[in-house]
Amino acid sequence: MRILAGLLALLSAGPLCAEAVFLGSYVWEMDDTRLGGLSGIEVSDDGRDFTAISDRGLFFKGRFERADGLITGLADIEIAEMRGPDGDPFDSKNHDSEGIAIAPDGTIHVSFESVHGLRMFEDISALASPLRTDRRFANFQTNSSFEALAMAPNGDLFTLPERSGRQTRPFPVYRLSGALWSFAFDIPRRGAFLMAGADIGPDGKLYLLERDFIGIGFLSRVRRFDLDGSNEELILRTSARTHDNLEGIAVWQDDQGIRLTMVSDDNYRWVQQTQIVEYRLTD
Repeated sequence: MRILAGLLALLSAGPLCAEAVFLGSYVWEMDDTRLGGLSGIEVSDDGRDFTAISDRGLFFKGRFERADGLITGLADIEIAEMRGPDGDPFDSKNHDSEGIAIAPDGTIHVSFESVHGLRMFEDISALASPLRTDRRFANFQTNSSFEALAMAPNGDLFTLPERSGRQTRPFPVYRLSGALWSFAFDIPRRGAFLMAGADIGPDGKLYLLERDFIGIGFLSRVRRFDLDGSNEELILRTSARTHDNLEGIAVWQDDQGIRLTMVSDDNYRWVQQTQIVEYRLTD
């Protein structure tokens, strides 16, 4: 029934959006067994460098090798374990890092979905700040809170949970401005898709990556909004098994327009892949 429902939802949702053009997909493989579970990614303004995180509290930093703009390899890979304010690595109850946003000064902000909050790192080797959270997050579902994180040009951070609680309930978006948490706006929930990643693009819009699993594979969807939650646009929707489990998104711009760079979480399973997937917007 779950598979049938997912297929019917896909068929009833209309034709695929033509605003995003597929550029390429690169499968990241390396001998280091720490690679896997990638849940967030940030890309430099020129598309050259990246910083990614895994859902086991690891940073992955490196450089894209490109030919004609397409990823052909990765270089200068650094891996660092996230450590708490006390200098110790996070334990399994605290290391579920999901979203990443990097400020212009290089400060790294990371969202966590088990402990319901954000932490700050000066760089990938630095100790974490204390958890920035709020009492209104206490009743979030276990292992389903802050999956996505994005930074606005003014430095405000926007985050939202993976699940809204039910399919008829919108996703609440929260803003962290300095030390002050506030409710920002709602995002309508459409179908069974869950939140996976977020970024604010060079156009000042909020891009949200969503995914659904229908038994035979993953569906991916990208919507974008103004920073008050208005002007919803469908940018991309894929069919099952087009890509693996895309969870992280970075939005940047080259001389041909806005690009979406997305990374997949392989769930540490040999049947899945760590893919880096890129699209270009046509408008």
